[in-house]
Amino acid sequence: MKQDMIVILDLGSHENTVVARAIRALGVYSEIYPHDITAEELKALPNVKGVIINGGKNNVIDGVEIDVLPEIYEAGFPVIAAGHDKALCEVKLPEFGNDEAAIKAAVKDFVFETCKAEANWNMKNFVADQVELVRRQVGDKKVLLALSGGVDSSVVAALLLKAIGDNLVCVHVNHGLMRKGESENVVEVFRNQLCANLVYVDATDRFLGLLEGVAEPEQKRKIIGGEFIRVFEEEARKLAGGIDFLGQGTIYPDIVESGTKTAKCVKSHHNVGGLPEDLQFELVEPLKQLFKDEVRACGVELGLPYEMVYRQPFPGPGLGVRCLGAITRDRLEALRESDAILREEFALAGLDKKVWQYFTLVPDFKSVGVRDNARSFEWPVIIRAVNTIDAMTASIEHIDWAILDKITNRILKEVPNVNRVCYDLSPKPNATIEWE
Repeated sequence: MKQDMIVILDLGSHENTVVARAIRALGVYSEIYPHDITAEELKALPNVKGVIINGGKNNVIDGVEIDVLPEIYEAGFPVIAAGHDKALCEVKLPEFGNDEAAIKAAVKDFVFETCKAEANWNMKNFVADQVELVRRQVGDKKVLLALSGGVDSSVVAALLLKAIGDNLVCVHVNHGLMRKGESENVVEVFRNQLCANLVYVDATDRFLGLLEGVAEPEQKRKIIGGEFIRVFEEEARKLAGGIDFLGQGTIYPDIVESGTKTAKCVKSHHNVGGLPEDLQFELVEPLKQLFKDEVRACGVELGLPYEMVYRQPFPGPGLGVRCLGAITRDRLEALRESDAILREEFALAGLDKKVWQYFTLVPDFKSVGVRDNARSFEWPVIIRAVNTIDAMTASIEHIDWAILDKITNRILKEVPNVNRVCYDLSPKPNATIEWE
């Protein structure tokens, strides 16, 4: 990477990503590293101009007080501390809170005046860097890409096509947990319109069989993630010459939420915590240090169409983490149909361009209702609609009651075995965007 970089050393602060985003907003690249990085490892990073030690008033992780290694202060880089009273550097910044404007003002002088960093980080440079890095990593070998059709995997596909062209093989696995019409759309866009080398695999029965009776969310995610890899390995063996590399649309929030040395696991993302230990591929993950809005900006830079870049996110485990508890085919179908209704009505109301992510969930319990003048005992459908910038925090979209009434009436009328519709008003935190 040719761009200047400010390193943030993580001592357990909840504000690491806020600080990193504030620095990137200034046009300077920033990455977060664990507190126990050595001076040699720090010096080996490209174009480091300065270090921010980011901790809280009590830097204690799992009952143990932590600090950066003393040699970091002697590594030759300007060092500044944020919320860390025991730091050995002379300059300390106050607690930031979540006020990104205040953070930006606090670090600006350090970044430009003290560190003499240049504002040379942008998507054009990022794409050029990643294309070069992918070519160095892969050489003339082939890359197998898990292509869900979502924003992350689509941007990765475009970037890898730019880097290695025909040596990219896209595999779309229909695990039976896709939204209505999703797999058909992926085939139409990528095979027929973009002329990508696309392999389509229908593994519905295989995945649903493995998930039968499994209710625990982490176990479901790991089953789905592990079986994805097994499918890719099988497809790789079918290809002439074999494949050594697996491309993934991993982004930075996936890594943070899956747990780091100083950040507790929120949930294991299938492409991080769900990977099997005996993985047979070397990973290619060019977006793994980007936030969601930066991924979209990267897609625009690569020339992807607006509707593809700004489509709402869809989790790798798909409807598997929205069919709450142990998955059944009838509940999964109710989920798929109610989600299709929600998406259709949001598009008609113009909310598809306003709301960052919206979907339905069907839990594994029933409630008493009335249908055809008789007692019914059927599932509820839960609607969720949130807005966010980087997926690290999220607020609830205030939907007009008339729209919610229309959606509710359609779901109750058109979706079998459903007698109740609810709207989730929980922001992130304390809730996560997905329920599982």
